[in-house]
Amino acid sequence: MEITLASLVGLSLVFVSIIVRWAWSVLDWVWLKPKKLERCLREQGLQGNSYRFLYGDLKENSILLKHAKSKPMNLSTSHDIAPRLIPFLDQTVKTYGSNPLLKLLAAGLASYEGEKWVKHRRIINPTFHVEKLKQMLPAFHKSCDEMIKEWESLASKEGSSCLLDVWPSLQHLTADVISRTAFGSSYQEGRKIFELLKEQGVLVINAVQSVYIPGWRFLPTKMNKRMKKIDKEVKGLLKGIINKREKAIEVGEASKDDLLGALMESKFKDNQGDAKVGMSTEDVIEECKLFYFAGQETTSVLLVWTMILLGQNQNWQDRARQEVLQVFRSNKPDFDGLSHLKVVTMILLEVLRLYPALVVISRTTHKKTQLGKFSLPAGVQVSLPTLLIHRDKELWGDDANEFNPERFSEGVSKATKSQHSFFPFGGGPRICIGQNFAMMEAKLALSLILLRFDFKLSPSYAHAPSAPMIRPQYGAPIIIQKR
Repeated sequence: MEITLASLVGLSLVFVSIIVRWAWSVLDWVWLKPKKLERCLREQGLQGNSYRFLYGDLKENSILLKHAKSKPMNLSTSHDIAPRLIPFLDQTVKTYGSNPLLKLLAAGLASYEGEKWVKHRRIINPTFHVEKLKQMLPAFHKSCDEMIKEWESLASKEGSSCLLDVWPSLQHLTADVISRTAFGSSYQEGRKIFELLKEQGVLVINAVQSVYIPGWRFLPTKMNKRMKKIDKEVKGLLKGIINKREKAIEVGEASKDDLLGALMESKFKDNQGDAKVGMSTEDVIEECKLFYFAGQETTSVLLVWTMILLGQNQNWQDRARQEVLQVFRSNKPDFDGLSHLKVVTMILLEVLRLYPALVVISRTTHKKTQLGKFSLPAGVQVSLPTLLIHRDKELWGDDANEFNPERFSEGVSKATKSQHSFFPFGGGPRICIGQNFAMMEAKLALSLILLRFDFKLSPSYAHAPSAPMIRPQYGAPIIIQKR
C-alpha cells in the first residue's frame, strides 16, 4: 500500500511539475517576454503604445482600416495614401514622432534565412543576369503584342477609342510574361495557379489581421480548410509542370534556360546526393509559388499606377512618348534602346516612390542585433514603412506627396537627401532578385502602349488604393485612343 501511495505521489508531482512548467512558458510567451522587450526598447528612447495581451493593436488597426477604406480619395489634391493604407502606423508616427525604428512586439527565397537563403539565392541569381534578360525579350514582346492587339480590336469596334479597365489586362500580361520566361508555359496553363494564389493572399491577410491564438490554424474552420485545399491544389499544379519538364529531360531534351531550368538542374544535384548544392522537390515548388505570385503582382501594380498617373498628367505622357519615338523610331523596341529611356525611367521611379508594391517591409531579429545606436534583443520585429519614408518631406522636399518625375532627372542619389530613403525593391543583400526583370518588362510594355495609344483617365475613375500590393480597389478605367 505504501509503495502504491508513493508511486501516486510521485506521478502527481511529475504531473504538477509539467503543468507548472507549461503554465510558466505560456505566461512568459504572452506577457513576461513581450514586457521585457518593451522595457528594453523604451530604455533606448523608442516610444509607442504599451503591449496589450495577445491582440495588441489589432482591434484599433482593424477599425481604422475599415473607416479608411469606406470611401475613395481625391486624386487631384494629393498622393498621400498612407492614411488610407496604413492608418494605424501613420497615426502612430504622427503621435510619437518619426522613430528610427517602428516595432511590433510579438516559404521561398524571400522568407529563408542563413545557409538556405544563401544556397537558393546562388542558384536563382544567374537567371536574372543581363545576358539572360536579353534572351527573355522575345517572350516579353510576344505577351505585350497579344495585349496590344486585344486593345486595338476593342478600340476599333468603337471607332478608334474606347473605355477600358486596364487593370485586368495588365494582370494577365504580367502573368503571361512570368509564365513564358520563368516556366516556359503560357498564361492559360498557369491561370489556375494565379487565381488560387490571389485567393490565398486574401485569406492570409485576413488571418494575419485577426487575433493570434496558438494552434488555431490547425482547427478545421472554413477558412483553414480552404487555405489547406488551395495549398494542395497549387502544389499539385506546379508538380505537374515540374513532372512535364522532368519527362522532357528524360527523353533527351536540353535543359531550358529559364528559372525552372535552373531549379530543375539544382534538383538533379540534390537527387545525386549533393543536398548542400541542390534543392529538393519541395524547395522547387516553394520557389515556383513565390515567383508565380511576386513576379506577376509587382509589375502589374507598377504598370497600372503608371497608366493612371500618365492618364492624369498628359504632359509627362507626351514627354515619354516623344522619347520612345526618338529612341526606337519605327523599329521594334530592343534591350539597348530600353536602357536609354531616361524620361520613362524617371516616370517609373516616381511611380515606385508613390505607389510601391509593398507598403511596409519587415524583418525579425533572431539574435541580439546592433542597429546603429540601438541594441535590439531577439524577437523584435523591425518594420520599414515604405509609404511613409518615400513621402517624408524632410527627405524628398515639400512636394513629396506630388507626382514629379523630374526629381529623378539626375538619378536616385540626387533625388533625396538620403541614399537609403528609396527602397521599392528592398535593399542590401536581400534586395529583390527580380528588380531588373520587372523594370525591363515595365519599360517595354509602357513603350509599346505609348507607341500605339494616347490615353487619359476616365471621369469614372475612383481613387482607392488598397493593400496588399497597392492595387486600385475599383479598377483603372482608362480611355484609350488608337494612334
